[in-house]
Amino acid sequence: MTIRNFDALFRPNAIVLIGASNRAGAVGHVLAHNLLAGGFAGSLFFVNPHDETVAGQKAYRDIAALPGAPDLAIIATPAESVAALIRELGARGCRAAIIIGAGDHDFRDEVLKAAEPFIMRIVGPNCLGFLSPGAAINASFAQLTPNPGHVALITQSGAIATSVLDWAHGRGIGFSHVLSLGDMADIDFGDTLDYLARDGATKSILLYIEQVTSARKFMSAARLAARVKPVIVVKGGRSASGARAAASHTGALAGADGIYDAAFRRAGMLRVDTLRDLFDALETLASGIRPRGDQLMIVTNGGGLGVLASDALEAEHGRLAQLSDKSRTALDAVLPRQWSRANPIDILGDAHGQRYADTLDVLASDPELDAILVMNCPTGVADNREAAQAVAKARIAHPNTPLLACWVGGASLPAPQAVLDDAGAPVFDAPEEAVRAFMQLADYARNQRLLSETPEADPAIEPAASTQVASIIADALAQGRTLLSEFEAKAVLSAYGIQITPTKIAHDAVEAAKIAADFGCEVAVKILSPDISHKSDVGGVVLNLPPELVERAAQTMLEKIRAAKPDARLDGFTVQPMIKRPQAQELILGLSVDRTFGPVVLFGQGGVAVEVLADRAIALPPLNSVLAHDLIGRTRVARLLAGYRDRAPADLGAIAAALIALSDLAVNHPAIVELDINPLLADADGVIALDARIVVSGGPRQDLAIRPYPAALAHDLELAGGLAFHVRPLLPSDTAALMAMGARTSAEDLRLRFHGGVRADSELAAARLCQIDYDREMAFAAIERDGAVAGVARLSFDPQFETAEFAILVRSDIQKRGLGRALLRDLLNYAKSRGARLVWGDVLGENAAMPAFARELGAAIEHSESCERVTFSLRPN
Repeated sequence: MTIRNFDALFRPNAIVLIGASNRAGAVGHVLAHNLLAGGFAGSLFFVNPHDETVAGQKAYRDIAALPGAPDLAIIATPAESVAALIRELGARGCRAAIIIGAGDHDFRDEVLKAAEPFIMRIVGPNCLGFLSPGAAINASFAQLTPNPGHVALITQSGAIATSVLDWAHGRGIGFSHVLSLGDMADIDFGDTLDYLARDGATKSILLYIEQVTSARKFMSAARLAARVKPVIVVKGGRSASGARAAASHTGALAGADGIYDAAFRRAGMLRVDTLRDLFDALETLASGIRPRGDQLMIVTNGGGLGVLASDALEAEHGRLAQLSDKSRTALDAVLPRQWSRANPIDILGDAHGQRYADTLDVLASDPELDAILVMNCPTGVADNREAAQAVAKARIAHPNTPLLACWVGGASLPAPQAVLDDAGAPVFDAPEEAVRAFMQLADYARNQRLLSETPEADPAIEPAASTQVASIIADALAQGRTLLSEFEAKAVLSAYGIQITPTKIAHDAVEAAKIAADFGCEVAVKILSPDISHKSDVGGVVLNLPPELVERAAQTMLEKIRAAKPDARLDGFTVQPMIKRPQAQELILGLSVDRTFGPVVLFGQGGVAVEVLADRAIALPPLNSVLAHDLIGRTRVARLLAGYRDRAPADLGAIAAALIALSDLAVNHPAIVELDINPLLADADGVIALDARIVVSGGPRQDLAIRPYPAALAHDLELAGGLAFHVRPLLPSDTAALMAMGARTSAEDLRLRFHGGVRADSELAAARLCQIDYDREMAFAAIERDGAVAGVARLSFDPQFETAEFAILVRSDIQKRGLGRALLRDLLNYAKSRGARLVWGDVLGENAAMPAFARELGAAIEHSESCERVTFSLRPN
């Protein structure tokens, strides 16, 4: 339902507290006093069936006695009374309610059923309440009312909310809104992110999350919010005990915490570990500093500080920046002869302000530096305030150089810290804190870049390949099998372009020996059984067998497994030639299905010790080349894949292609619930899968958390005069083509279509226009035979999917030939298919063409001074 009736929660005209109490210590007593102390300017009603007044204010016996209809109700009564109260409130016109008390699953169902006819929104149950200091609302039993500010805090835990409020109050941090969601029977994180993304009073969003519901709604809303303002999240419940048991390596490795981490990263949010980090990150992000990467240059007047910062950087998986020869030469000219001549740059203990200034001037001219950390420890021969002034001036003089400061000490710190604060330079009092803040900035900047990256177009899967895989899965399910044989699993991989080892099936030991002789080389023999998941665990794999030893080895394997697992079905063996690639890395690639976020893709270091090594990273499909390379780069094995000593770099493109293939399998074949490729050998010559395991299911499965590219919407379009186009949803890889279209469209046409909101020369703006959330947005591009974009039609749904706003831009040289009309029809048909009731768009008064043909297609036109609103009704009211 998302943000319908959220105005009743965030901007009510009248509030009622049901369960208001005069009994000291009661929740209803605290709520009443907080509501009064908050200073709410609207109507405030208290309901108490026994007392005539509460906290000195008139109390009403029941809802029927209220003099007016409340927009928002706070309910602090026993659980058994709540559903009836919701029905009565709904009948009075109330549109939102906060349920303070707890209740079981049946209670929550009763409450939602009671609220449904009135579309009443429910916060809770089992929550602290809601605070909106800017609107003078304290509808909570928190211990204090925070100051107004521009930070929104959304939390599942009331205890976390009160702790954060207490911590922030002493530091002068104000809030736009504080919302305790409790058990999230109705309003959840997706709903609140949807609202706060558009809330002008909120500049930053802080989240404390224990669990996400409605993953696709959450991801759409989170990506929307993170594009326009910082979103920082703490996730409770990180422990490995949260991971579900699974038969596959991937299922065991892809714990719940890792999957949440992947979701937050994909949404462009910043995840931190503690509540302290939450506010540290907020303060640092507020500085506007955005490093270009994770390589840090350190400047210090104390060598020990530089060592501590370097150690912290390595622990946080950051990197020391390399000092260029040009910068080293320039620093030689301004620093004492004894300076370190390397990173960390030790400018010595007697460094005065000018030495800091000269050093930063040199480093700021190096375009390769990601960020600079400037540190100072107090000495008796230099003034740390003077040094701070030099850094502050450098911050102002070089605004595009990411600059952080760390001033260590005690009594002498207030003056230099004030100087740095005034200049907007984040300042820390310990090297470890400064480095952690830098890495938070680097992580956030990387996640933001992934939201607007322009990946290469990925190759489409041939329909025949998809049909082949579907047939393999259907045959297994028809036979009552959920575990594909190794032979079948490798056929699935091969169909999707992943190279596999040649594999043949032998029904007995004699046939295995004959196949090995035909291969004419050492072979691997593996047991073939639908009941044995990990073959090596039971002695079901023998490697490096010469052909003449295969029969004896296969027979011995068969006897051992029959003794160890007498109930297992043994269908024979698979035989494959040994692959000799001595410099290849063993990798694991996998798919599993999370109960919240649906399919996830895993990548890491493979082999028999895969769980022990635990070197893995997780991503949500669908993947593209950029996301696949980012997934690879988040593992330790990525450093080995880059090449070392006599080993050439592995073919990262081939590894990324294999990850994309797994992503495509997840998108196209929802019956696949677990998949392991272990090991996948990777070297300079490419990749090859030595073993594969796939589990399928005929039952229902959760959707992907991110809606994949809707290729089925593509179609060809022919217009009068021989004009022909291929119309398809916009791709991230269309950035350059969209920029080229903008360059061939007049400034006047851009102004008329988008009210001046589109820049043809901005690659970032074009990239973001091409980053479509295919669930909440749609954009159709009309492509000419030469690949040029002739027109784009865009549709943005409201969170309820009831209405959608449209915009159409046709290139100047293609106008007045029917393309705009055709694209508008596509938008209307698509909106109708998603259940939208209305499609609308605002058109500037000078643009006479759009209202004219919109009216021909059945639109209603509303006139105003500056524009005309074009509205299409897609179904009868």
